[in-house]
Amino acid sequence: MKRHVSRGLRLIAMLAGSILLFSGWLSGPASAASAKEIDAGADDAIEKFEKEVNGGKSFLENSKGMLVFPRVLKGGAGFGGEYGEGAFRTKGKTVDYYSMLQGSFGFQLGGEIKTVYLVFLDEGAMKRFREGEGWKAGVDGSVALVTVGAGGTIDTNNMKDPIVAFVLGQKGLMYNLSLEGTKFTKQHKK
Repeated sequence: MKRHVSRGLRLIAMLAGSILLFSGWLSGPASAASAKEIDAGADDAIEKFEKEVNGGKSFLENSKGMLVFPRVLKGGAGFGGEYGEGAFRTKGKTVDYYSMLQGSFGFQLGGEIKTVYLVFLDEGAMKRFREGEGWKAGVDGSVALVTVGAGGTIDTNNMKDPIVAFVLGQKGLMYNLSLEGTKFTKQHKK
């Protein structure tokens, strides 16, 4: 009997914690990062990508642009959410800021912090992405999630998708990894 009560209390505590964490992500500008903070995080994330991914530096330099989310938080207990703020870079300079938000329901329990990179390999896809105030993966366009192989290598010869995504530095336990349904919204930062 004690075992069932203990499990139930843990589940309630995790659910309450996830709700508080998720509601904190959505609390708006009071918790939003400044442009300077996002740029510093993006610089660090790009440096990490270039160190950890074999050929990463030249790959990024040859792209049309990239959207870097240095710190994406994901948590859930039944209901889940994911949120991060990032910098859109072209030719090494930040041109816009975006947030990413994804909600989910289903079997999930835990949390993680990760870095997400959207790399634009096609000028037209980048232009369509940047034209609006918002863009949804799987609806407004597709994003191919790339896995980094053994030794940190990527096969750039077989990348034919106009937008590819990389996820690095995952910590914590999470059941599902997908960008499908993620909403990207342009932010006006100073």
